Amino acid sequence: MDRLPTPDNCTFQGRRALIRVDFNVPLDKNTGLVKDDTRIRASLPTIRKVIDEGGSVILMSHLGRPKGKRDDKYSLRPVYQCLKGLLDCEILMVNDCIGPEVEAAAQSLKPGQVLLLENLRFYPEEEQGDRAFASKLADLGDVYVNDAFGAAHRAHASTAVVAGFFPTDRKCFGYLMAAEINNANRVLHQFTRPFTAIIGGAKVSDKILVLQRLLELADNVLIGGGMAYTFFKALGGNVGNSLCEEDRLETARQLLDTAQSKGVNLLLPQDSVTASAFSNDANISICPSHQISSGYMALDIGPQAREEFRRVIISSHTVLWNGPLGVFEFENFQEGTRAIAEAVAEATSRGAFSLVGGGDSVAAVNRFGLAERISFVSTGGGALLEYFEGKTLPGVAAILNLNA
Repeated sequence: MDRLPTPDNCTFQGRRALIRVDFNVPLDKNTGLVKDDTRIRASLPTIRKVIDEGGSVILMSHLGRPKGKRDDKYSLRPVYQCLKGLLDCEILMVNDCIGPEVEAAAQSLKPGQVLLLENLRFYPEEEQGDRAFASKLADLGDVYVNDAFGAAHRAHASTAVVAGFFPTDRKCFGYLMAAEINNANRVLHQFTRPFTAIIGGAKVSDKILVLQRLLELADNVLIGGGMAYTFFKALGGNVGNSLCEEDRLETARQLLDTAQSKGVNLLLPQDSVTASAFSNDANISICPSHQISSGYMALDIGPQAREEFRRVIISSHTVLWNGPLGVFEFENFQEGTRAIAEAVAEATSRGAFSLVGGGDSVAAVNRFGLAERISFVSTGGGALLEYFEGKTLPGVAAILNLNA
């Protein structure tokens, strides 16, 4: 992919920059305030670039799933309060994202001011990719910037359709989105061997396409999390009450055959930490992953697996990690995910390039205080997976004038 257009390629002085950000952040159930401002902070360099150049900013985002109806539970008001503490400029907010009030507020913006629009998904037209709705959004700004990688895989009005209303020299990626694409491309197209991919999570069905793609690229594919036990069942093992997709056993066998035919080292966890119930306080046992007793379920990879996975990871020059290795939310079942996070950080300190993506993986490196020791931590979950599957993301295609 050629050099990506970023805010460095646009002129903002005296212009209103309509910026699609990903402020779909968790809110505290008790206070209603923003619980984790990582995604908001990630957008600040792009916002500050516009302000510093003498432009004004109009921010638009979704939050949650209000299903096309106004619902105060999903208002961006908490985000507005958070932004006021992060930006040293005047920040305004309107109670809608289209309409006369919004148009008037946008028209009266002065250089250096920031205007936050209300939740885009209060309108069904947003998720429908409605062209008339996108046109109303486009009328608010002079330049369009997409800095919402987490929503780039959606062909929504604000992420894809709106870009068509701006000429090439008046639309670009924000710094965050450009970094996401460039780092994903580094793993996909510019990797240094040995290349190790660590894929966790609950279901094989969620990761089939990305596993197929990685088996074309990687030297090692390490599989953990609930999805591993579908593979063990496919190999004739006993998985007890562990998560297992019975309808994906043949898929698992095919993936194992593909790995073998391509000479890829596909590793499953030798042993597992099992529990008598899905609870932190359940009875715990460690056993070979293909010999799990009836009435027990695997909730983490075991000590042998941790050590074997670690050896592979720290000898790698490129590492991709998506998905936890166990139920790391439970303290008694977090050691596998912690060990992997520490191994990825160690590999990075030895000179490897590491990319961690997917909500739970990112939450894990943050929880264990290791995010700063990873080469790049992605903000995109589904978008990153689809990019690695080889799909053209609508939000990317719209800026580059490609047909998604």
